[in-house]
Amino acid sequence: MASPEIDALTQALARLPGLGPRSARRAVLYLLKKREAALVPLQRALEAVSAKLATCTTCGNVDTSDPCQICADPRRDARMLCVVEEVADLWALDRTRLFPGRFHVLGGRLAALEGVRPEDLTIDSLVGRIERGGIDEVVLAMNATLEGQTTAHYIAERIERFPVRVTQLAHGLPVGGELDYLDEGTLAQALRARRPVS
Repeated sequence: MASPEIDALTQALARLPGLGPRSARRAVLYLLKKREAALVPLQRALEAVSAKLATCTTCGNVDTSDPCQICADPRRDARMLCVVEEVADLWALDRTRLFPGRFHVLGGRLAALEGVRPEDLTIDSLVGRIERGGIDEVVLAMNATLEGQTTAHYIAERIERFPVRVTQLAHGLPVGGELDYLDEGTLAQALRARRPVS
């Protein structure tokens, strides 16, 4: 039996994605065993983030400043805008260091069955950013799901009146993927997006 405080910590960790009750107990035991090396630094980091946490009013990224570090970075190409569903997608794309522009987080994707409508997302603020000018290309980086593609199509229709180039992430074969193990949707998209061999 653990104390109510330790039990509360275990339950809080168990609610995190990827951690179940057993993993949370192991993490708590590790934190308790390595109090100075792990628990105290974790506590300080959580307090610091909690005190400064902000949502960027420009793009919707989560950071400790508003505007976020990406929007405030003068080295970023303000003419390129990558639209993503969630902050996790922004972080994943930014980790590649291949996209030099800025981002816009929708806060989800259109999903009629779940009741998610265009007004539930930040599509209007995206259109406003484009309307203000200075953007040459909009990259629609939605997930390769029916809802993601529906969202991309809806956004493309909303911004077609502006003089911007609208592009979409390529979909298809993953690097190292074997054809025999891929689903039909991935194979179909790879066939549709085929290109000449150079």
